[in-house]
Amino acid sequence: MRVAKLRSPTKKRRMSGRRVVVFPSAAELGPALAHLVASRADKALLDHGRFSLGLSGGSLVSMLSKELPALPDLDCSHWLAGFCDERLVPFNDGESTYGLYKNQLFSKINIPDSGVLVIDPSLSVQECAEDYARKLKEAFPKEDIPVFDLLLLGMGPDGHTCSLFPDHPLLEETQKIVAPIDDSPKPPPQRVTMTFPMVNLARCVVFVSTGGSKAPVLKQVLEGGEGPALPAARVVPSHGELFWLIDEPAAASLTLQVERPGSAAKL
Repeated sequence: MRVAKLRSPTKKRRMSGRRVVVFPSAAELGPALAHLVASRADKALLDHGRFSLGLSGGSLVSMLSKELPALPDLDCSHWLAGFCDERLVPFNDGESTYGLYKNQLFSKINIPDSGVLVIDPSLSVQECAEDYARKLKEAFPKEDIPVFDLLLLGMGPDGHTCSLFPDHPLLEETQKIVAPIDDSPKPPPQRVTMTFPMVNLARCVVFVSTGGSKAPVLKQVLEGGEGPALPAARVVPSHGELFWLIDEPAAASLTLQVERPGSAAKL
């Protein structure tokens, strides 16, 4: 079988496919996010009979755990959930992203256990990354590089996303779809993360960023600035949609044109 060469992150930012959508508050953003997930799930199920969703931690856990189960007639029986990054800790540790989703979301929806791809925290960080990459490839047998229908991402105050941090060598990774990191500047230090070549192949990527503390870095990510592009700014899907869903406090410093559709928005 021909092995596809992973594409390196593009240096140019393709602005035309990016939508920056501002909501009055995080509380009003949440339902719109849930409807977006559901609509992309419906589309994927019609197109290819399965919906693949990449999850991130942080505030997304509580937001999705509140809003997704509230949707009427939500059927997750043909969903496949993976993780954009994960901390190398036991599942019962409070730092485990899978552990949080298992307790707060998966217990409320009908996603099958076989539909959730998890790391093996008993392995070394290098072996864990290799094992998770193998699981992903087995779950996407028809694709040289797994293409998720939807990735949900957050952004840290330093502009990192997934476990891809500013000035870290992993920003230039072009061969691996999942990479280990054992020197994360944010604890815990050992993690596995999707890389840019895989993230940028997704059919849809949605960033969720809320709160006034994100305003300065959000301006730099969305409008540019001096120095190298921050990791979150390097997420530019090559053939997919890109959404930034933010609240008014996070948008406070932006000068670019944004959408303000209101709390009942369907994206």
